[in-house]
Amino acid sequence: MEQLEEPVVARFRHEALAVILQVRPRVAGAGEPAYTLSVLAWRRRRDPFAGDWALPSGPVGQDEAIGASVRRHLATQVELEEISHLEQLRTLSAPGRDPSQRTIATAYLGLVAATSEPRLPQHAAWLPVGDLPSMAFDHAHVIDEGVARMRSKLSYTNLGFALVPAEFTLAQLRDIYEVALDQEISVTNLQRILRRRAQLEATGGFGEPGENGGRPPRLYRFTARELEVTDPFAVLRPSR
Repeated sequence: MEQLEEPVVARFRHEALAVILQVRPRVAGAGEPAYTLSVLAWRRRRDPFAGDWALPSGPVGQDEAIGASVRRHLATQVELEEISHLEQLRTLSAPGRDPSQRTIATAYLGLVAATSEPRLPQHAAWLPVGDLPSMAFDHAHVIDEGVARMRSKLSYTNLGFALVPAEFTLAQLRDIYEVALDQEISVTNLQRILRRRAQLEATGGFGEPGENGGRPPRLYRFTARELEVTDPFAVLRPSR
């Protein structure tokens, strides 16, 4: 009986890739949003795409899980450890995605709270997702997928916990959700939806009064700070 030859198993470079999003405070003029949705990136120092911006990435170690590799590269290369949520996004395997060598990448989506201000190296920065510069490889498309995933999950999970500080006012919550979802939101309707889903509770504390004085606003928090599916059939479309 003829013996079949064993197929040659190809070996490729495998990298971990991170789409890290944050709703960041900004200096806003009258009528402008107080926050902007941003993604963490660094400027490449070598070819291919030298000088272009890219998502944080690096090779997966021989004895390392991919999620652990993502966290290691973020901690060592852009000094980011304050990640509120991290989940696998997708695997990128197009043969020509890296012109220098065959590279498969597993992309992760990470979220950072709005009040976090990690110290970044000079070659890294937060870029507004609505006005991205030229991005290396397929990273612009991966960012779009990360933003879409985040917005989708905000509709049926408690993922908002990863974007806000531990305690917040309803106005802060509304502002952050508006930027994250890219739509206007009613505070009353947002509170009603999240409380109906048992995501939101009052802390008993109060925030600072506004510029015009008045009663200090109540502080709230999410009831859980780990991902939970709270309404698998719902789509969050608050009243405009």
